Amino acid sequence: MPVVVVTDSSCCLPPEIAEAYGIRQVPLHVVHDGQDYRENIDEIPDRLIATPGVTTSGATPADLEKAFAKAVKDAKGDGVVAVHMSRKLSSTWSAARVAADKYDGAVRVVDSRSVGLAVGFTALVAAQAAARGEERDRVYEAAVREAATIESMICVSDLDHLRASGRISAAGRMLGSALSIKPILHTVDGSLTLKERQRTFSKALAKMVDSACEIAGSRPVSVGVQHCGAQDVADEVMAELRSRIPDVVVSLTAPLGPVLSVHVGEGAVGVTIGSTLTPLD
Repeated sequence: MPVVVVTDSSCCLPPEIAEAYGIRQVPLHVVHDGQDYRENIDEIPDRLIATPGVTTSGATPADLEKAFAKAVKDAKGDGVVAVHMSRKLSSTWSAARVAADKYDGAVRVVDSRSVGLAVGFTALVAAQAAARGEERDRVYEAAVREAATIESMICVSDLDHLRASGRISAAGRMLGSALSIKPILHTVDGSLTLKERQRTFSKALAKMVDSACEIAGSRPVSVGVQHCGAQDVADEVMAELRSRIPDVVVSLTAPLGPVLSVHVGEGAVGVTIGSTLTPLD
């Protein structure tokens, strides 16, 4: 069997695509009032996204160990590559490293340095390399290259959710809240930081699209749009990107899962630009 690719539920990949490429997902968690919900496994009420006191947590060591054990067995000696969200945004990567150490090098863990579809695209790059018959270390290297070059941005209506979860700096909070300015955030070396500020959300979206088109240029790229309860806006953003970027190899629009939605809030829309995906089967 080819190298097995494992990721976590922050990847936002549509189930049919993850299944087609054999990508296995370990759940992240939403916690409220003593109830622990596993993302993509348990039914998580939509209302929890905006409920005060809701928290999230990374993949558990037990779930990671279970996933790795099965993946190593199924790989039949070809090994496992695990792609997880940024170590600076979640405990999942560090827990995965500890779990991987038990398999004497059979499992290699990639820090995607991002979150959302950027994780998903990186996992897909690894899965496509595995499908081509590449050995484990080559699959790992393909994922690391994608993680180092992928660009991810998001517009949020406000910074209250990110402030509450500690996912953005105090300076970013101050700048984002001043005069109702709408922020564009991006990931830099695994951290979520303020990229630009606009007076309205529509202007922030337009500037994010402009930035994505500049990043893409004329090279072949994969384009992802993700959203929290804003399907129509996400579709409009994708249509604009496809009309302006000359060489879109792969395009995906997907909702943010409950875990990420808790942090960014209703109405958030993000864009991801990757570089090495080939057309999806």
